Amino acid sequence: MSKRHSAKYKIDRAMGENLWGRAKSPVNKRSYGPGQHGQRRKSKVSDFGLQLKAKQKLKGYYGNITEKQFAKTYDEATRRKGNTSENLIGLLESRLDAIVYRAKFVPTVWAARQFVNHGHVTVNGKKVDIASYRVKPDDVVTVKEKSRSMALVIEAQTSSERDVPDYLELSDRSFSVRYVRVPELSDVPYAVKMEPNLVVEYYAS
Repeated sequence: MSKRHSAKYKIDRAMGENLWGRAKSPVNKRSYGPGQHGQRRKSKVSDFGLQLKAKQKLKGYYGNITEKQFAKTYDEATRRKGNTSENLIGLLESRLDAIVYRAKFVPTVWAARQFVNHGHVTVNGKKVDIASYRVKPDDVVTVKEKSRSMALVIEAQTSSERDVPDYLELSDRSFSVRYVRVPELSDVPYAVKMEPNLVVEYYAS
């Protein structure tokens, strides 16, 4: 499991955007970058700079994904038929930790990774503790019975910060979710604009 060396919301400040749309994000109070030079007038960003920022923003959104894991996901997206940028989004959203986060089983993407790694969920009735596990359409992800009373699960399910997207189908009790289909970019409820096309340009350059 990769370590997260920086504060949870540091990337929000670095990007100047509230990536997850959370009320606690420091960008809500201060939109400039971190450090003593954060308020400097920004110079014009090169095409490469825009591509790099798009890549860092998309990678950072999914929490603890390493550079190596992200590049590997991109490579898989290029091998698949169709639009590479759409394939990239579909692969990222098919991760088990992403499904757990989208289904509101936990409040944050970092909690989702930890929740999966600690063995709190099953896929089609079988325990899976690998956050990067690729969930397939019609797979059912369920929170284990003994984990349903955890404080972070209750916090997530009662939160009004975000909604469950329509490519997931929650059970009546909201502790089980079926992955209906692989989403396209326009389906994913990002709180900020994501530009996977620039990410493709970054890796292709």
